[in-house]
Amino acid sequence: MKYKEKRDFSKTSEPKTFKKSADKPLRFCVQKHAARHLHYDFRLECCGVLLSWAVPKGPSLDPKDKRLAIHVEDHPVDYQYFEGVIPKGNYGAGTVEIWDAGTVTTYDSTERKAIEKELVAGMKKGHIEFILHGNRLKGAFVLHQLDGKSWLLIKKKDHDAAKSLPQSTHKDKMPQFIPPMLATLIDEPFDSDEWLFEVKWDGYRAQAVIDKNKVALISRNKLSFNQKFPSIVQELQQIPAKVILDGEIVALDDKGKSHFQLLQNYKKKTALCYYVFDILYKDGKDLRERPLIERKEILKKFIKQLALSHIRYSDHVVRDGKKLFKAAEKEQLEGIIGKKITSEYASRRSSDWVKIKTSMRQEQLICGFTEPRGSRKKFGALLMGVYDNSHELQYVGHVGGGFSEKLLESVYKKLKPLVVKKCPFKQPPKTNMPVTWVRPTVLAEVSFSEWTEDKSMRHPVFKGVKEDKIFWPKEKYTKGDLLAYYEKVAPYILPYLKNRPITLHRFPDGITGSDFYQKNIENPPKGIKTVPVTHEGKVTNYLLIDSVKSLLYAIQLASIDLHPFLARKNSLDAPDYCVIDLDPHDIAFDAVVEAALEVHALLDAIGVAHYCKTSGGKGLHILIPLKGKYSFDQSKQFAELICHIVHKKLPKTTSLERKSEKRPKKIYLDYLQNRPGQSIAAPYSVRPRPGATVSTPITWKEVTKSLDPAAFTIETVPARLEKIGDTFAPVLGKGVNLKKAVANLHHYSI
Repeated sequence: MKYKEKRDFSKTSEPKTFKKSADKPLRFCVQKHAARHLHYDFRLECCGVLLSWAVPKGPSLDPKDKRLAIHVEDHPVDYQYFEGVIPKGNYGAGTVEIWDAGTVTTYDSTERKAIEKELVAGMKKGHIEFILHGNRLKGAFVLHQLDGKSWLLIKKKDHDAAKSLPQSTHKDKMPQFIPPMLATLIDEPFDSDEWLFEVKWDGYRAQAVIDKNKVALISRNKLSFNQKFPSIVQELQQIPAKVILDGEIVALDDKGKSHFQLLQNYKKKTALCYYVFDILYKDGKDLRERPLIERKEILKKFIKQLALSHIRYSDHVVRDGKKLFKAAEKEQLEGIIGKKITSEYASRRSSDWVKIKTSMRQEQLICGFTEPRGSRKKFGALLMGVYDNSHELQYVGHVGGGFSEKLLESVYKKLKPLVVKKCPFKQPPKTNMPVTWVRPTVLAEVSFSEWTEDKSMRHPVFKGVKEDKIFWPKEKYTKGDLLAYYEKVAPYILPYLKNRPITLHRFPDGITGSDFYQKNIENPPKGIKTVPVTHEGKVTNYLLIDSVKSLLYAIQLASIDLHPFLARKNSLDAPDYCVIDLDPHDIAFDAVVEAALEVHALLDAIGVAHYCKTSGGKGLHILIPLKGKYSFDQSKQFAELICHIVHKKLPKTTSLERKSEKRPKKIYLDYLQNRPGQSIAAPYSVRPRPGATVSTPITWKEVTKSLDPAAFTIETVPARLEKIGDTFAPVLGKGVNLKKAVANLHHYSI
């Protein structure tokens, strides 16, 4: 049985045997289960086992609450009495406690065998009605099957139901655009009761924002598709609702398969469809926090009622990912998407959604092109390359198939300005026609059947150029520009990153999209190192950046700025420098300069070396070298003394209050950065702000009222470094004598 297969009874005290039930009233129980994610296990006794469902949000006595319940394996009857801790490393590890228990009957019977007969029939039908007699749960309930293992647990209206508040008239504001939830690419398909699987459509991801016949069809990068796909817009205009749909616009061939190339070159006769796989908002209700399976149920009914020929529901299967993947391979589809049944809609790339591609496809760099032969125009074939684990560009073959005349023209236009004399490969490949080399910055997608023994593609077909993602829309700076900047400044930034745990600040869709901080790095690629750091009993594997390769790996993850610890990995309690962060709120930058110069004068007066850099925003950072000779407490206490003295001197423009709303038009003198585990933007780190500003070291001669932090950008900083070098290096040098410095402060009142 699945129950026994999942457990090692030499390590867990959970009941092992399935004992026959005594001829007593049938029972139910609810167990609160603090596993990886807190949930509640609802169990009904029937025919010698406990029918079991995992209920993420727990049962409710409110009939309006439709609680998702995932059907899991049957448990032994004795499991209803189990309480305790399932040890770490075992299935379901965590604390289990009984939340409620009692007996169960039905409307028609209180006799055991008759009740069991009704429960068995209900399981087959996908609809079970029963009455609970517990301490917390009382009265009539329904378990209704949605799809596969997904059910809804609902309280029926009776005298035991919780009295609901009057129906709220509040309506959620309708967003104009919701940044899309994105899937993580994985290698292999899988089966799981907790996942559903959909076909991966080969088209354009599109969000339809419909406000009573007014339609905005928007790409994942927030570009309008209204003019590009008017036939889809016209059908969407027939929807008399306020709704936001998420789906894929595809072009279908005569066999009903979607083809991206058909879509790129589609004409009016091409069959276009909008396959919708999610619903995010409907008639005043934001649905993003509801479980995926519930959203899809709402969507399915909604699309069915519309009966529009080109707006279609993207169906799914539950559990059988491997089977759907085989079918996708057989039909030569692009792949499948797996989604966790309980997943909420999060505007970021998430491991709750995964994509698995079928035929081998790879994103590769165009490194050159050959002269055309015969009637072919522009070029004959493209020479493709990829970077290996040592960050060396490797030739992987040439591709000449998959081009229309229009595509040849557009690719040639992109490559013409990138022509160079030198071959980008260490060893130039042999070709049957003369080659023009280009700078390898244009990314393209190529499909192929397999790799040959010499690591070249067999039967390659060009699928299209991958547009470099724009990270700064106003300036048109791309992810490629960001990578190029970090590669240029690598010799200068690496000393401030080496041997320090790094927190990444990731922006998958650029500075106008959603962002998140990432500390833990799981399964890094070969050659990328991490370091475990324990905090409050939890171990986090932080990235280490000790080479150009690991630096560019972090930037490839769309981390715009890098935040290293103040201490090194082998001495996490001993900071290398003390930080005073001048953080302004709604006040002129002149005041920040004034505060910085006050700190500068004070530290000069007591003989303490100190160095300044822009924050990359509106503030300034002042760093004092410590060389790991003092604790964080000592560093913080010293910074606090300095901040108190400066605040006393400049009470009208500075504050020691952390909350910005409590210090309007003031500069926060922040000394609290000096704590274990804290991090600040590294020197020469780009910041996710308009203009692509850089946190830049500056000399004290530059700290004047004419200082403009916005002048330091990814465009200007590399040239500045070439001219004046790294003025910040002494921060990592000889540390100051804090004891002497504190003694020199005795002249100042605090």
